[in-house]
Amino acid sequence: MMEREQIFAAVAAERRRIADLLETLDEEALATPSLCAGWDVKTVAAHLVSVFADSFWTFQRAAIRYGGFNQAIDELARRRARTPATDIARTLRQRADHRLNPPVTGPLSGLTDVLVHGGDIQIPLGLPFRPDDEQVGWALDFLTGPRPLGFVPRGRLRGIALHSTDIGRSWGTGAEIHGPAALLMMAATGRVGVLGQLEGPGVAVLGKRLSV
Repeated sequence: MMEREQIFAAVAAERRRIADLLETLDEEALATPSLCAGWDVKTVAAHLVSVFADSFWTFQRAAIRYGGFNQAIDELARRRARTPATDIARTLRQRADHRLNPPVTGPLSGLTDVLVHGGDIQIPLGLPFRPDDEQVGWALDFLTGPRPLGFVPRGRLRGIALHSTDIGRSWGTGAEIHGPAALLMMAATGRVGVLGQLEGPGVAVLGKRLSV
């Protein structure tokens, strides 16, 4: 198992990489619908800042006002997305070393979040999405483990086996899905847009669950 310091370093590096990418995008690219349903590319980047820049109590107040934790996440991301992309990139870079370590999900949830949202941004822009193989493996360990809270609803991956075609690893048992590990990670977190790039009888099973 990886060390906590490795995870935090990986998160920081990914934040800086996304900040660099953000500064190269024009307004049209920033407005491109991401793979994260309902958010454009800029809002995804804004969320990556919001998760550490907006305080616990800010989230709590927003959750009460807007009717739940997910609604609070959405509102705070959209609010921050109204600021210039250069400001979002600057904050993401300057505070890249901020350590997220939720009490239940632990630091792997922070790594999974930044990797998946990197895919949300890059894939619809037609950019190569090739996160580090080992880190994607860690994320899939988390997503298929006992506590992927906030990422994989209970039952989504039940009876499904994920088989990577590039890093030689598998997760789960049942109807098989084959594809690059990075796309398996995106599919596990509900990104319907990548299902067409995966193969196996489990694709239809997962697609049906994601359409409900």
